[in-house]
Order: sequence, then structure tokens, then C-alpha cells
Amino acid sequence: MKLKVCGMKHNTKEVAQLKPDYLGFIFWDKSPRYFDEKMPILFQDIKKVGVFVDAPVDEILKTVVTYGLQGVQLHGRETPDFCAELTTKINLNNGSDPSKDQLDIIKVFSIRDHFDFSVLEPYENVCNYYLFDSKGKLPGGNGYTFNWEVLKTYPSTKPYFLSGGIGPQEVTSIKEFLKRPEAQYCHAIDVNSKFEIEPGLKDIEKLEAFKKVILNYTDSGLCRKDRRTMKNERKIHSLVEIERGAYHANEKGYYGEFGGAFIPEMLYPNTEELRQNYLRIMKEPSFKAEFHQLLKDYVGRPTPLYYANRLSEKYGTKIYLKREDLCHTGAHKVNNTIGQILMAKKLGKNRIIAETGAGQHGVATATVCALMGIKCVVYMGEIDIARQAPNVARMKMLGAEVKPALSGSRTLKDATNEAIRDWINNPVDTHYIIGSVVGPHPYPDMVARFQSVVSEEIKWQLQEKEGRENPDYVIACVGGGSNAAGAYYHYLDNETVGIIAVEAAGKGIDSGESAATSALGKIGIIHGSKTLLMQTQDGQITEPYSISAGLDYPGVGPMHAHLFRSGRGEFISITDDEAMTAGLELTQLEGIIPAIETSHAFAVFDHKKFKPDDIVVVNLSGRGDKDLQTYIDYFRL
Repeated sequence: MKLKVCGMKHNTKEVAQLKPDYLGFIFWDKSPRYFDEKMPILFQDIKKVGVFVDAPVDEILKTVVTYGLQGVQLHGRETPDFCAELTTKINLNNGSDPSKDQLDIIKVFSIRDHFDFSVLEPYENVCNYYLFDSKGKLPGGNGYTFNWEVLKTYPSTKPYFLSGGIGPQEVTSIKEFLKRPEAQYCHAIDVNSKFEIEPGLKDIEKLEAFKKVILNYTDSGLCRKDRRTMKNERKIHSLVEIERGAYHANEKGYYGEFGGAFIPEMLYPNTEELRQNYLRIMKEPSFKAEFHQLLKDYVGRPTPLYYANRLSEKYGTKIYLKREDLCHTGAHKVNNTIGQILMAKKLGKNRIIAETGAGQHGVATATVCALMGIKCVVYMGEIDIARQAPNVARMKMLGAEVKPALSGSRTLKDATNEAIRDWINNPVDTHYIIGSVVGPHPYPDMVARFQSVVSEEIKWQLQEKEGRENPDYVIACVGGGSNAAGAYYHYLDNETVGIIAVEAAGKGIDSGESAATSALGKIGIIHGSKTLLMQTQDGQITEPYSISAGLDYPGVGPMHAHLFRSGRGEFISITDDEAMTAGLELTQLEGIIPAIETSHAFAVFDHKKFKPDDIVVVNLSGRGDKDLQTYIDYFRL
């Protein structure tokens, strides 16, 4: 499988060091990636392709000579006669000398949900390749994928480029596509805007990771149809240099390259005490017995696995909802706070601190502190206090002190900063109950283990309902990622189960008001963990935005960063508008008002098509009581 990186402009030499097979240069002056620079010297085995939109033949030929192009990509309304004329003049210029390199002619066709392949026939003998792109307002660069199912009826044997909004989050989809018969003529993957810091400036880290996963996978031959047995499916793990269990934290707290404990010296005693004891305590029979008794009698577990009949009928697939919204306190967060309050007692702590965004973790922490008679302080961003007033009132009723974070964006990131400062100043008697799979080791692993009760229940509940433990897909929203970690946990190493993570795109990925870490993040350190986070070019953390307080975080847990970079998880970004619409739809189809965080997960069904016999489990991580005012204001109810 070949790789083409298109839209080159600012850092061509750096991209060339990755040795893609093709580099694309756009010679259409209306494009923000219009190339009018000096062509750098490149490796001889990299083909330079010029992209043109309805340019005259003579202009194309002049550009080919000026820049030493080996390919021409025709992105306009060029006819078969135009392609034939271009081919003839190229041959004349070459003097029909077979020793000269052939100039590849690539004709582009735009697709959305349907395509009439009969239009290809006149082009069969006048171009070398086809390129299938997403249909949109512009000739290219529209930033989203088309429905690849259309290619099932591809009638030709001519090789083609697959293009159109392909980004890191499409790794899993590409792997699935390349197993199918219609992919046998897919010559190359063409990427552009989804791997950019700005138009024409490519993100080298993202490109390198993508190339490693995709090309290693395809070069192995395991994508061929005749190698799709379950036995050989499991060998795919080795293609991204992982082994069974490598999606879980190792003994040093790393998920692949992400994780660890990057902490100030003053915080070392706190985390080290926890690291040395958490696994031992969790294995103690008395701890396990009390934990599971409280989950059953206090939290109300197991939560139902509910078949959403009307939702399934609308989207033509089998949709189950894991009803974490029915937990005591209204969300999955209490699974973790029950575990950590018992951990704190074992460690002799008599004061609890926590951070919260949507307020659900704060409520869950205040709840277990009231249950155990332990003092509780919850840090919450000033903005989140205003938009999550019902949860603030609940925390205060439960006896917790709610302290506002007044710095920065005054949201979840800043609340976490304040909680860490408190912990540094109170190391002896205080335990910090982190609410997500973020922070220094051992928190991501410990929180994931406490939340794994979610996927543990899904397995036996699905066995009862469908006669099998494994769904085809598990979907969850991801901010820091605790509900997602719990829903994925028992499926991480089973690649027959697709993992879909849904992030908050806010007002749009490129709007400057977003929290889509997979699309916008780069490697960095936040709150004691090496992960992906949104940051400026000089490393300053970018302020995130989402209508959902719980997803308003500039980073993501290291488990999810690893799932994204390895290609194990498919990451989809959902805007505020899409999430709100999906939340209202669930309410009116199933009579369940979801938290706005969870609503993002339900918007996936408008972005991804599932098969009629697929079993899709959505983790309904929280109920929407806390968000009623936001729903009322948005829909003017």
C-alpha cells in the first residue's frame, strides 16, 4: 500500500524524511495550500504530483517541466478528450522515449453516498489511476470522508487512490476497508488536511504514526481476504508492535509511549505511597467483598443492558445501551469513588479532595464521603459552577465544600490544577480522588480497574441476550475517558470488537473552540502524565471548549492516547450542534434524557453506517438532569 501526502507547502523537506511514496503540490491559486515555493531536492523514489483544477494543457506541461513532476492529478471537469490530449503532448515532449519516466495521470472523481461508475468507462484508456475524493463545495480538501461502501460496486481493475478527509481517527476504518474485496485495487491512501497544524504545514508526529501503522499492516499481507480467520486476526497485534495486554498499563504506568508519573518532588511521597499499595489492596478479599457489596446494595449494580428498539429501527442495526445513568448519583463516576474511598481508608486518610467538570464526579465523591463520614473538598471551575448549578447544590447538601477555580479557562483543567496544589500542601492526611483515567501513575490504571465493572457486566449480559459475550462495537464519549475505559476494558485486546471513542469538537475542529484532542493534540505533559493534549507550537496548553462540561478538557487519558496512536480505537469528533440534536433524538425515541457528554456518543450514528446484524453497545454514561437548563436554552423549550 502506498501513501500520498498532499497539500505540501511549508515543511516539505521534513515530510520527505518520512519517505512517503507521493507528495502532492497544489497548483490551483484559490487553495490555501497553493504551491509557489522553490521545489526542494527530494529522495528520487518520492514521486512529485501536481494537482490542477481545469488548467489548460500547456500550463500543466509547463508546470511539469518547471517543478520536475512525475504525476498530474486532475481535480476539475477535465474530459476524456482532455486527458487524451495531455497524454499525447507528454509523449511528444518525451519524444516517445521509453527510457524517460512516464508521467502518471490521476483523474479525480468526487463521491458522497452514491456514484455512477459508468462515468469511468471513457477514461479507462486515458489515465493511469483514479482518485476517489469526498464531494463538497470545494474541488478537494472538504475535510470529511465519503461513504466507502459505495466502492463495493467498483467495476474497473484500474488502481485508485482513496482520499477525502482521511485522518488518524480513520485507522481502524481503513484496516476494515482493506480486508474487503473491493480494496484489492486500492493503490494508495491520500491524506492532507487532517494531518496539518495549519494549511500546508504538516504534523510530522501524526504522519509518522499513521504511516507506521497503515503501511506495516498492509505490507504484511494480513489485509487480504483469504487471511481473515479468527486465528490470524489475532496476529494483527504484532503489526503495531504490541502484544496481548499492551493496551493496559505496564508496571511503570505506560500505555505504549503514554503515561508515567511526571510530578514535582513534593508530590512524590503521595503518589509513591499509592503506587506501592493500590494493587495489593485491591487484591485483598476484604476489600473486594466490601467494594462489590457497595456496588450492589448502594450503587445499584448491575446496571441494565437495554435494547433500544426504536433507535435500532431508525439506524438499521442492533443498539444496546449500558445504563450507567441509572447508577446512584446519576453516572458511572460512583464506581470509581466507591473504590477510591475504600482505598483512602486502607491508607489511613481522613480528608478527601477531588476535581470535577460536569459535577458528576464531584457529586459521587461527596456522596461516598458522606457515606463514610470523611471531610470532602471539591474543586470546580467557576464557569462549570454556573452551568452545572444543580450538581453544585447536591454537593453542598452532601456536606462537601465546593471551591471555585478562578484561573485560566475556569473549567476542568483549572479545577485539576487547584486540586493538585491542595494535595501538595496536605500530603499526610489527604487522598486525592481523581475522577478520570488521567493524572500520574497509578491513577489511570487504578481508575480503569474500578470502572472495568462496566465491561465485565456487558459481557455476561450480552451472553444472556444474544448468546455471545462480544459486541461488534463499543461506543463511548471521551474527555479524560473514565467511562470509555470502563466500557472498553475487557475488550481492549480483542480486536474483533471495534472501539469507537467520541470527542467534543465544540463549534468545529478548526473553529478555535474545540476539545477534540485526537484531531488537535500533540504529545505533551499535563497533570503528571505524558499524553496527547491541545497546545500551541511553543507548548502552551490551548484552552478547550465544549458545550459539555465533562468533555471540556485539553487532553485525554494515556490509555486513549495509546488506543488512538496505535489505531486500536476509532476516534470521531462531534460538534455541539450534533450532540444536542442526538440527545434530543434519544429522549424522544427512547424516553431517556442523556447527559450532554453522552449525547456526543449517540451522534456517531449519523457519521458511521453499521450493518443490520451488528451489535453496537453505547455506554450511556450519565443522565441529563444536570443539563436540563442547557437543553432548555439550546432548544428554547
